[in-house]
Amino acid sequence: MTLRVLIAPDCFGDSLTAVQAAEAIAEGWRRIRPADSVVRLPLSDGGPGFLDVLTARHPDWPRHRVRVSGPLFAEVDAHWVFDTATATAYIESAQACGLALLGGPPTTQTAVDAHTAGVGQILAAARGAGARRLVVGLGGSACTDGGRAMIETLGGIPAARHTLAGVDLIAATDVEHPLLGRSGAARVFGPQKGADVSTVEFLESRMVGWAAELQAAAGLDVAELPGAGAAGGLGAALLALGGRRESGAALIAEHTGAAAEIARCDLVITGEGRLDGQSLHGKVVGSLAAAAAGHRVPVLVLAGQVALDEPQRRTAGITGAFSLSEYAGSVQRAMADAAGQLQGLAARTAARLNVKEDGIAGLAGTVE
Repeated sequence: MTLRVLIAPDCFGDSLTAVQAAEAIAEGWRRIRPADSVVRLPLSDGGPGFLDVLTARHPDWPRHRVRVSGPLFAEVDAHWVFDTATATAYIESAQACGLALLGGPPTTQTAVDAHTAGVGQILAAARGAGARRLVVGLGGSACTDGGRAMIETLGGIPAARHTLAGVDLIAATDVEHPLLGRSGAARVFGPQKGADVSTVEFLESRMVGWAAELQAAAGLDVAELPGAGAAGGLGAALLALGGRRESGAALIAEHTGAAAEIARCDLVITGEGRLDGQSLHGKVVGSLAAAAAGHRVPVLVLAGQVALDEPQRRTAGITGAFSLSEYAGSVQRAMADAAGQLQGLAARTAARLNVKEDGIAGLAGTVE
Protein backbone atom coordinates (compact mmCIF):
# COMPACT_ATOMS: atom_id res chain seq x y z
CA MET A 1 0.00 0.00 0.00
CA THR A 2 1.37 3.39 -0.97
CA LEU A 3 0.90 6.32 1.39
CA ARG A 4 0.47 10.05 1.12
CA VAL A 5 3.04 11.36 3.59
CA LEU A 6 3.05 14.93 4.86
CA ILE A 7 6.54 15.98 5.97
CA ALA A 8 6.11 19.12 8.06
CA PRO A 9 9.02 19.86 10.42
CA ASP A 10 10.10 22.97 12.27
CA CYS A 11 13.78 23.97 12.23
CA PHE A 12 16.34 21.91 14.17
CA GLY A 13 17.88 24.76 16.16
CA ASP A 14 20.89 26.17 14.32
CA SER A 15 21.60 22.84 12.61
CA LEU A 16 18.86 22.75 9.96
CA THR A 17 16.22 25.15 8.75
CA ALA A 18 12.70 23.78 8.42
CA VAL A 19 13.15 23.73 4.63
CA GLN A 20 16.40 21.75 4.93
CA ALA A 21 14.89 19.38 7.49
CA ALA A 22 11.89 18.67 5.26
CA GLU A 23 14.19 17.89 2.33
CA ALA A 24 16.38 15.59 4.44
CA ILE A 25 13.42 13.65 5.80
CA ALA A 26 11.88 13.34 2.32
CA GLU A 27 15.16 12.11 0.86
CA GLY A 28 15.58 9.45 3.54
CA TRP A 29 11.96 8.34 3.27
CA ARG A 30 12.16 7.93 -0.52
CA ARG A 31 15.16 5.60 -0.18
CA ILE A 32 12.91 2.99 1.40
CA ARG A 33 9.44 3.88 0.14
CA PRO A 34 9.90 5.46 -3.31
CA ALA A 35 6.27 4.82 -4.32
CA ASP A 36 4.81 6.97 -1.53
CA SER A 37 3.48 10.41 -2.40
CA VAL A 38 5.58 12.78 -0.31
CA VAL A 39 4.44 16.35 0.38
CA ARG A 40 6.98 18.71 1.96
CA LEU A 41 5.52 21.47 4.10
CA PRO A 42 8.18 23.17 6.27
CA LEU A 43 6.61 24.99 9.21
CA SER A 44 7.50 27.47 11.93
CA ASP A 45 6.07 28.72 15.21
CA GLY A 46 7.51 32.23 14.91
CA GLY A 47 11.11 31.47 15.81
CA PRO A 48 14.15 31.10 13.53
CA GLY A 49 13.08 30.22 10.00
CA PHE A 50 9.76 32.08 10.24
CA LEU A 51 10.54 34.12 7.12
CA ASP A 52 12.00 31.19 5.17
CA VAL A 53 8.80 29.21 5.62
CA LEU A 54 6.66 32.15 4.53
CA THR A 55 8.70 32.91 1.42
CA ALA A 56 8.84 29.24 0.46
CA ARG A 57 5.05 29.36 0.29
CA HIS A 58 4.85 32.92 -1.09
CA PRO A 59 7.91 33.44 -3.32
CA ASP A 60 6.33 36.59 -4.79
CA TRP A 61 6.49 38.44 -1.47
CA PRO A 62 9.51 40.78 -1.59
CA ARG A 63 12.21 40.34 1.01
CA HIS A 64 13.76 43.53 2.39
CA ARG A 65 17.17 43.80 4.01
CA VAL A 66 18.03 46.30 6.73
CA ARG A 67 21.25 46.82 8.70
CA VAL A 68 20.43 46.72 12.41
CA SER A 69 22.02 46.27 15.80
CA GLY A 70 22.50 42.65 16.72
CA PRO A 71 21.95 41.31 20.25
CA LEU A 72 25.38 42.55 21.39
CA PHE A 73 25.45 45.84 19.40
CA ALA A 74 27.56 44.63 16.44
CA GLU A 75 25.50 45.32 13.33
CA VAL A 76 23.88 42.49 11.39
CA ASP A 77 21.89 42.18 8.18
CA ALA A 78 18.29 41.42 9.02
CA HIS A 79 15.40 40.73 6.65
CA TRP A 80 11.68 41.25 6.71
CA VAL A 81 9.02 40.20 4.22
CA PHE A 82 6.27 42.39 2.80
CA ASP A 83 2.92 41.19 1.50
CA THR A 84 2.17 44.32 -0.51
CA ALA A 85 -1.39 43.19 -1.31
CA THR A 86 -2.38 43.47 2.36
CA ALA A 87 0.36 45.90 3.49
CA THR A 88 1.47 43.25 5.99
CA ALA A 89 5.08 43.09 7.13
CA TYR A 90 6.38 39.82 8.58
CA ILE A 91 9.29 40.21 10.98
CA GLU A 92 11.41 37.48 12.56
CA SER A 93 12.80 38.79 15.83
CA ALA A 94 15.61 36.21 15.78
CA GLN A 95 17.00 38.04 12.73
CA ALA A 96 18.02 40.83 15.10
CA CYS A 97 18.37 39.22 18.54
CA GLY A 98 18.69 35.48 17.93
CA LEU A 99 21.02 33.15 19.80
CA ALA A 100 22.74 32.33 16.51
CA LEU A 101 23.97 35.94 16.31
CA LEU A 102 26.05 35.78 19.50
CA GLY A 103 29.07 34.46 17.65
CA GLY A 104 29.53 31.63 20.13
CA PRO A 105 27.83 29.84 23.03
CA PRO A 106 25.77 32.04 25.36
CA THR A 107 27.37 33.09 28.65
CA THR A 108 26.22 34.79 31.83
CA GLN A 109 27.46 38.06 30.36
CA THR A 110 25.56 37.69 27.08
CA ALA A 111 22.46 36.73 29.07
CA VAL A 112 22.63 40.13 30.76
CA ASP A 113 23.79 42.22 27.79
CA ALA A 114 21.74 40.82 24.88
CA HIS A 115 19.01 43.22 23.77
CA THR A 116 16.21 43.83 21.28
CA ALA A 117 17.22 47.18 19.76
CA GLY A 118 17.46 45.68 16.28
CA VAL A 119 13.85 44.53 16.42
CA GLY A 120 12.82 48.14 16.92
CA GLN A 121 14.87 49.12 13.86
CA ILE A 122 13.13 46.51 11.73
CA LEU A 123 9.73 47.66 12.96
CA ALA A 124 10.61 51.25 12.06
CA ALA A 125 11.78 50.21 8.58
CA ALA A 126 8.60 48.23 7.92
CA ARG A 127 6.39 51.03 9.20
CA GLY A 128 8.29 53.53 7.06
CA ALA A 129 7.66 51.34 4.00
CA GLY A 130 3.91 51.65 4.54
CA ALA A 131 3.10 48.52 6.50
CA ARG A 132 -0.29 48.74 8.19
CA ARG A 133 -0.06 45.30 9.77
CA LEU A 134 3.04 44.06 11.58
CA VAL A 135 3.41 40.38 12.40
CA VAL A 136 6.40 39.77 14.66
CA GLY A 137 7.57 36.18 15.00
CA LEU A 138 9.01 35.53 18.47
CA GLY A 139 11.38 32.76 19.44
CA GLY A 140 15.03 31.74 19.51
CA SER A 141 16.17 34.99 21.16
CA ALA A 142 19.39 35.56 23.08
CA CYS A 143 17.91 38.33 25.22
CA THR A 144 15.89 38.79 28.39
CA ASP A 145 15.34 42.54 28.30
CA GLY A 146 11.54 42.55 28.12
CA GLY A 147 11.69 44.43 24.83
CA ARG A 148 13.06 47.54 26.57
CA ALA A 149 15.76 48.17 23.93
CA MET A 150 13.20 47.76 21.14
CA ILE A 151 10.97 50.42 22.72
CA GLU A 152 13.90 52.75 23.43
CA THR A 153 14.96 52.49 19.78
CA LEU A 154 11.48 53.65 18.84
CA GLY A 155 11.87 56.69 21.11
CA GLY A 156 10.38 55.40 24.35
CA ILE A 157 6.94 54.13 25.25
CA PRO A 158 4.86 57.20 24.26
CA ALA A 159 6.72 57.66 20.95
CA ALA A 160 6.53 53.96 20.13
CA ARG A 161 2.80 53.88 20.79
CA HIS A 162 2.39 56.93 18.55
CA THR A 163 4.47 55.34 15.75
CA LEU A 164 2.38 52.19 15.88
CA ALA A 165 -0.99 53.88 16.34
CA GLY A 166 -3.49 52.49 13.84
CA VAL A 167 -1.27 49.51 13.06
CA ASP A 168 -2.49 45.97 13.59
CA LEU A 169 0.41 44.66 15.68
CA ILE A 170 0.63 40.89 16.22
CA ALA A 171 3.03 39.00 18.45
CA ALA A 172 3.30 35.55 16.88
CA THR A 173 4.59 33.48 19.80
CA ASP A 174 5.74 29.91 20.25
CA VAL A 175 5.04 29.88 24.01
CA GLU A 176 2.26 30.94 26.37
CA HIS A 177 4.46 31.93 29.33
CA PRO A 178 3.89 35.16 31.29
CA LEU A 179 6.65 37.70 31.80
CA LEU A 180 7.42 37.14 35.48
CA GLY A 181 7.54 34.44 38.11
CA ARG A 182 8.22 30.73 38.14
CA SER A 183 6.86 30.31 34.61
CA GLY A 184 8.26 33.60 33.33
CA ALA A 185 10.90 34.58 30.80
CA ALA A 186 13.93 34.72 33.12
CA ARG A 187 13.34 31.57 35.16
CA VAL A 188 12.21 29.30 32.33
CA PHE A 189 14.33 30.51 29.42
CA GLY A 190 17.21 32.36 31.09
CA PRO A 191 19.28 29.19 31.64
CA GLN A 192 18.99 28.37 27.92
CA LYS A 193 20.54 31.77 27.24
CA GLY A 194 23.57 31.35 29.49
CA ALA A 195 22.15 32.59 32.81
CA ASP A 196 23.22 30.87 36.01
CA VAL A 197 21.13 30.96 39.20
CA SER A 198 22.25 34.40 40.34
CA THR A 199 21.93 35.83 36.83
CA VAL A 200 18.39 34.50 36.55
CA GLU A 201 17.49 36.34 39.76
CA PHE A 202 19.10 39.53 38.46
CA LEU A 203 17.16 39.29 35.18
CA GLU A 204 13.92 38.66 37.07
CA SER A 205 14.50 41.68 39.32
CA ARG A 206 15.30 43.87 36.33
CA MET A 207 12.15 42.70 34.60
CA VAL A 208 9.92 43.47 37.61
CA GLY A 209 10.74 47.17 37.36
CA TRP A 210 10.24 47.18 33.60
CA ALA A 211 6.89 45.40 33.96
CA ALA A 212 5.69 48.24 36.20
CA GLU A 213 6.62 50.80 33.53
CA LEU A 214 4.79 48.81 30.86
CA GLN A 215 1.72 48.48 33.06
CA ALA A 216 1.62 52.21 33.72
CA ALA A 217 1.85 52.96 30.00
CA ALA A 218 -0.59 50.32 28.80
CA GLY A 219 -3.14 50.63 31.57
CA LEU A 220 -3.18 46.88 32.13
CA ASP A 221 -0.92 44.23 33.59
CA VAL A 222 0.62 42.91 30.37
CA ALA A 223 3.12 40.86 32.38
CA GLU A 224 0.45 38.29 33.22
CA LEU A 225 -0.87 37.88 29.68
CA PRO A 226 -0.14 34.63 27.82
CA GLY A 227 2.89 35.04 25.57
CA ALA A 228 4.27 38.05 27.47
CA GLY A 229 7.38 36.03 28.31
CA ALA A 230 8.09 35.07 24.68
CA ALA A 231 11.50 36.01 23.26
CA GLY A 232 12.82 37.16 26.63
CA GLY A 233 9.80 39.31 27.36
CA LEU A 234 9.61 40.94 23.94
CA GLY A 235 6.02 39.70 23.87
CA ALA A 236 5.16 41.91 26.86
CA ALA A 237 6.56 45.00 25.13
CA LEU A 238 4.55 44.35 21.98
CA LEU A 239 1.39 43.83 24.01
CA ALA A 240 2.01 47.08 25.88
CA LEU A 241 2.28 48.88 22.55
CA GLY A 242 -1.22 47.78 21.63
CA GLY A 243 -0.39 44.42 20.10
CA ARG A 244 -2.23 41.14 20.44
CA ARG A 245 -0.94 37.62 20.68
CA GLU A 246 -1.50 34.89 18.13
CA SER A 247 -0.04 31.41 17.96
CA GLY A 248 2.86 31.51 15.53
CA ALA A 249 2.29 27.86 14.64
CA ALA A 250 -1.39 28.48 13.91
CA LEU A 251 -0.60 31.55 11.82
CA ILE A 252 1.91 29.65 9.67
CA ALA A 253 -0.44 26.67 9.40
CA GLU A 254 -3.09 28.99 7.99
CA HIS A 255 -0.69 30.49 5.45
CA THR A 256 0.57 27.11 4.30
CA GLY A 257 -2.76 25.30 4.13
CA ALA A 258 -1.61 22.73 6.69
CA ALA A 259 -5.13 21.72 7.74
CA ALA A 260 -6.10 20.72 4.21
CA GLU A 261 -2.85 18.80 3.74
CA ILE A 262 -3.38 16.89 6.99
CA ALA A 263 -6.90 15.93 5.94
CA ARG A 264 -5.54 14.44 2.69
CA CYS A 265 -2.61 12.48 4.08
CA ASP A 266 -2.16 9.02 5.59
CA LEU A 267 0.80 9.92 7.79
CA VAL A 268 2.35 13.09 9.24
CA ILE A 269 6.07 13.31 9.94
CA THR A 270 7.25 16.35 11.85
CA GLY A 271 10.32 17.28 13.82
CA GLU A 272 12.27 19.85 15.83
CA GLY A 273 15.48 20.23 17.77
CA ARG A 274 14.13 18.95 21.10
CA LEU A 275 10.85 17.25 21.86
CA ASP A 276 9.87 18.11 25.44
CA GLY A 277 6.99 19.50 27.44
CA GLN A 278 7.21 22.90 25.75
CA SER A 279 6.63 21.22 22.37
CA LEU A 280 3.01 20.63 23.32
CA HIS A 281 2.22 24.26 24.14
CA GLY A 282 2.19 26.54 21.11
CA LYS A 283 4.92 24.88 19.07
CA VAL A 284 4.74 23.17 15.68
CA VAL A 285 4.78 19.56 16.89
CA GLY A 286 1.98 19.99 19.41
CA SER A 287 -0.18 21.96 16.99
CA LEU A 288 0.26 19.38 14.24
CA ALA A 289 -0.46 16.46 16.54
CA ALA A 290 -3.67 18.10 17.75
CA ALA A 291 -4.82 18.79 14.19
CA ALA A 292 -3.94 15.29 12.98
CA ALA A 293 -5.83 13.68 15.87
CA GLY A 294 -9.04 15.16 14.51
CA HIS A 295 -8.53 13.18 11.30
CA ARG A 296 -7.13 10.08 13.02
CA VAL A 297 -3.87 10.51 11.13
CA PRO A 298 -0.80 9.03 12.88
CA VAL A 299 2.06 11.40 13.69
CA LEU A 300 5.75 10.53 13.85
CA VAL A 301 8.28 12.95 15.34
CA LEU A 302 11.97 12.95 14.41
CA ALA A 303 13.73 15.22 16.91
CA GLY A 304 17.28 16.09 17.79
CA GLN A 305 16.55 14.87 21.32
CA VAL A 306 13.44 13.27 22.82
CA ALA A 307 12.53 14.20 26.40
CA LEU A 308 8.88 13.12 26.47
CA ASP A 309 8.00 9.69 27.80
CA GLU A 310 5.65 7.34 26.00
CA PRO A 311 2.50 8.15 28.05
CA GLN A 312 3.03 11.88 27.43
CA ARG A 313 3.46 11.29 23.72
CA ARG A 314 0.40 9.07 23.51
CA THR A 315 -1.73 11.67 25.31
CA ALA A 316 -0.50 14.32 22.85
CA GLY A 317 -1.46 12.17 19.86
CA ILE A 318 2.10 11.29 18.86
CA THR A 319 2.41 7.75 17.49
CA GLY A 320 6.19 7.56 17.74
CA ALA A 321 9.13 9.84 18.57
CA PHE A 322 12.68 9.11 17.46
CA SER A 323 15.91 10.71 18.60
CA LEU A 324 18.45 11.94 16.06
CA SER A 325 21.24 12.09 18.63
CA GLU A 326 20.63 8.48 19.67
CA TYR A 327 20.55 7.38 16.04
CA ALA A 328 23.79 9.27 15.32
CA GLY A 329 25.45 7.99 18.48
CA SER A 330 26.12 11.44 19.95
CA VAL A 331 24.75 14.97 20.03
CA GLN A 332 27.97 16.20 18.42
CA ARG A 333 27.64 13.94 15.39
CA ALA A 334 23.94 14.68 15.07
CA MET A 335 24.72 18.40 14.88
CA ALA A 336 27.84 18.12 12.69
CA ASP A 337 26.06 16.01 10.05
CA ALA A 338 22.46 16.98 10.74
CA ALA A 339 21.11 16.52 7.20
CA GLY A 340 22.84 13.18 6.65
CA GLN A 341 21.85 11.78 10.02
CA LEU A 342 18.25 12.96 9.61
CA GLN A 343 18.08 11.25 6.20
CA GLY A 344 19.32 8.04 7.82
CA LEU A 345 16.83 8.24 10.69
CA ALA A 346 13.98 8.87 8.26
CA ALA A 347 15.02 5.88 6.16
CA ARG A 348 15.24 3.62 9.21
CA THR A 349 11.82 4.78 10.38
CA ALA A 350 10.35 4.11 6.92
CA ALA A 351 11.86 0.62 6.94
CA ARG A 352 10.19 -0.21 10.23
CA LEU A 353 6.78 1.12 9.26
CA ASN A 354 4.17 -1.64 9.31
CA VAL A 355 1.64 -0.92 6.56
CA LYS A 356 -1.34 -3.13 5.81
CA GLU A 357 -4.11 -2.87 3.26
CA ASP A 358 -6.34 -0.93 5.63
CA GLY A 359 -3.67 1.52 6.73
CA ILE A 360 -0.69 1.91 9.10
CA ALA A 361 -0.56 -0.81 11.76
CA GLY A 362 2.42 0.53 13.66
CA LEU A 363 6.20 0.31 13.75
CA ALA A 364 8.34 -2.79 13.95
CA GLY A 365 11.03 -2.61 16.61
CA THR A 366 12.01 0.47 18.57
CA VAL A 367 13.83 3.52 17.26
CA GLU A 368 13.63 5.69 20.34
